[in-house]
Amino acid sequence: MDFLVILSIIIPATVRSATPLIFAALGGNFSERSGVVNIGLEGIMTVGAFSAVFFSYKTGSPWMGMFGAMLFGGLFGLLLAFLSIKFKANQVIVGTAINILAASLTTFLLVEIWGRPGQTNSVSAFPNWGPFTIFTYLAFALVAVSYYVIFKTPFGLRIRAVGEHPKAADTLGVNVYVTRYVCVIISGVLAGLGGASISIGSLNLFKEGMIAGRGFIALAALIFGKWNPIGAAAASLFFGFADALQTVSNNLPIPREFIFAMPYILTMLAVSGFIGKSVGPAASGIPYEKGER
Repeated sequence: MDFLVILSIIIPATVRSATPLIFAALGGNFSERSGVVNIGLEGIMTVGAFSAVFFSYKTGSPWMGMFGAMLFGGLFGLLLAFLSIKFKANQVIVGTAINILAASLTTFLLVEIWGRPGQTNSVSAFPNWGPFTIFTYLAFALVAVSYYVIFKTPFGLRIRAVGEHPKAADTLGVNVYVTRYVCVIISGVLAGLGGASISIGSLNLFKEGMIAGRGFIALAALIFGKWNPIGAAAASLFFGFADALQTVSNNLPIPREFIFAMPYILTMLAVSGFIGKSVGPAASGIPYEKGER
């Protein structure tokens, strides 16, 4: 296959593959910037993907599907926030529990609603606008919005203060708890959109296991991008490129199995710090107790 032809296939495939990662990485960025680690991105993306299909199935409108993904993504974000902030539960364990809950709940609902395991019926999905769906354009727009909010607004300053030194922020009158709740709910909404971008963006149905580790890859993109929306988007494109290579794997002198495993290999390297060391917000993962010194 001609090099230019390969390139014309890989570039759009890279952007499409990166789209759900960008949504989830931006969501993780809001959560972790405020001090709450969101290991549950994978589960929330799963819930978002399922909710998008369910609402589209019931209403015939993919726009309602998008709304459903945002709604239930936000609710699962609220669950994570409630357990992590109110009860100060271990955030990694809570996120892992959400991943398990999402997988088992969607499997159960598949049978209850559609009468069979595995996948749903086809539903109304978003058409392409040019080479991409609305989700891709929205994802890149939200990169700019997220950067502006986090680094150029008073609310963003409060988010960063709460994530770096919550006690000092509290002393200055910032409500640490409310800020963290809002950020984790935003994280859930964005991760839900990431799931919807697969189920009613790339496809028109929900399948068990369709998220396939993208929530963890998005978390790696967030770390690789040094908790910066632009860096996270660039890292998502990097991981998206690794995934897009699968579309031309038959024309490359590399074993197909290695190409299929590449996104996950890069994820492990990014998280381990092998590709580059990243230091997150100082208070990330640490529950805050008002009155602590």
